[in-house]
Amino acid sequence: MTDRLRVTYRVRAPADQIDARARGIALEQSVEMADSAITDPWVREHVVGRVEEITPESDHSYRVVIGLSALTVGDNRAQLLSMLFGNVSLQGDVDLVDADFPSAILDAFAGPNHGIAGLRRLTNAAVRPLTCSALKPQGASTAALSELCRQLAAAGIDIIKDDHGLADQITSPFDERVKACQHAVAGSGTGALYAPSIVGTPRQVARRLRVATDEGVRVVLIAPMVYGLPAFGELTEHHPDVAFLAHPAFAGTGRIAPALLLGTLFRLYGADAVIYPHFGGRFAYSPDECRTLADAARAPWHTIRPALPVPAGGMSVDRVGEIVDFYGPDVMLLISGDLLASPDVARQAERFVQAVHS
Repeated sequence: MTDRLRVTYRVRAPADQIDARARGIALEQSVEMADSAITDPWVREHVVGRVEEITPESDHSYRVVIGLSALTVGDNRAQLLSMLFGNVSLQGDVDLVDADFPSAILDAFAGPNHGIAGLRRLTNAAVRPLTCSALKPQGASTAALSELCRQLAAAGIDIIKDDHGLADQITSPFDERVKACQHAVAGSGTGALYAPSIVGTPRQVARRLRVATDEGVRVVLIAPMVYGLPAFGELTEHHPDVAFLAHPAFAGTGRIAPALLLGTLFRLYGADAVIYPHFGGRFAYSPDECRTLADAARAPWHTIRPALPVPAGGMSVDRVGEIVDFYGPDVMLLISGDLLASPDVARQAERFVQAVHS
């Protein structure tokens, strides 16, 4: 741990230009002015970004580590994002790869409210992997979604979440759906939890979260990049009794390494569990990316609780053993399509639960 925020970028530049390019990034991400215009010795010593490392990766590609002063961030959640990848995100030859945070910054973040241990307590799953499935599709009625919720809960699935596309559509209004689905899990007798999708502006989200918790909901689904990562951090801090399941929608729009964004930053801003695409499904994440992301979510880190990785995206019940072998027991498996495509959804859900419990 250093006293500076050390940010790693991947920069594409010719060898004879990389030194100047790295220096330009350090200036852009700290003082946003030419080096020759910095006349204050204190600013030069304590605020101006420093090029700490330049490491070749391949032809015209380099890992560049920039040291930035922690005082430029303070305890401001939005400012942290600006310092990590503000102006240089507009430069197409730069990707944000990693970051090492000083304790002066980490102390301003509470991280997950529950983390892995708390989610295990909520689901009464002491050591095994957790199970999760989603209510789909958009356009289905509240009656159809709550009946599906009942079947999945009866099968013993731990967390049954709304699909992230479910919001407050006329076919299944939010208040109506939450009441019906929460009633379905409460009546299952299995301890299953329902996680409604909370979508909207800050005012709408606050209202819908209140509706959900008034019904007895303990876990909610939210897409931090759709809602706004700094606002998400404030939301999690103000609702310590709620567990937040973070969805990756809109997280692929920037040039930020998935492990840093989904594994590290989502965790830092308060995600108790993080959904992301597992390799071999509908998306193109590699095994190394998945492992690095899961490690970022779970590894010991200052006082920040570990978050539970939730691999998803086209997984099947037949792959349960393989996925558990890959991640170990501290994982939540999210399987939906393979259950819903079955002619006997309830039986396929039972197979899913049995495969994880065995």
